[in-house]
Amino acid sequence: MMRRMSHDPRAAAIRALIRDVPDFPKPGILFKDITPLLADPQAFAMILDSFTEQYVGRHLDAIVGIESRGFIFGGALAARLNCSFVPVRKPGKLPYHVDRVKYALEYGEGTLEMHKDSIAEGANVLVVDDLLATGGTASGAAELVRGQGGHVVAFAFVIELSFLGGRERLLPTPVSSLVSY
Repeated sequence: MMRRMSHDPRAAAIRALIRDVPDFPKPGILFKDITPLLADPQAFAMILDSFTEQYVGRHLDAIVGIESRGFIFGGALAARLNCSFVPVRKPGKLPYHVDRVKYALEYGEGTLEMHKDSIAEGANVLVVDDLLATGGTASGAAELVRGQGGHVVAFAFVIELSFLGGRERLLPTPVSSLVSY
C-alpha cells in the first residue's frame, strides 16, 4: 500500500490550500504551511476521509502522532478508526516515564520520547504526521513503537517532499501521502 493520492481530485483541493513560506524557519527553506488546510473544515475533512478510507477495516490498535502537527491528524483519525492515540513528543514534554530515541536529521540529531506504557506487545500501529521529508523523525517514532513490542503497519503523511528521499528510508513499511512535491 505505497500510495500517493495525486490522481484523486481531493489532492488538488488540498494542494491549493498549502501555503509556501520562503526562508522559514531559516534562509533557503521553502516551508509548507498547513494552517490554511486546518482553517478550512472541508479540506480538513477531505484529509481525514482519505486516511480513513485507506485504513478502515484494517486492524489498528493505535495511531502514533508525531509532535506537533501529527497530533492534529492523528488524534482525529484515531477517533474515526476507534483506536488509541499515542503522542510522540520532543524531550521533557511528557509527564510520565518515557522511552527515548535519538535520530538523525539532515543537519544534526533530534530526540523523541513516548510514554513507556503506550504500546501493547504485538499492537498494530499507524504512524501519522503532516510532512515526510528525510524520514528521520518518522523512523525515530517507529523505533519507539518497535521498542515497546508494537508493529508499525504503515506511515501516513499529508505532504511528502519526495526529492528528499524519506519514503525510501521507511521502506519496506507501506507509506502513503496525500500530496507530493
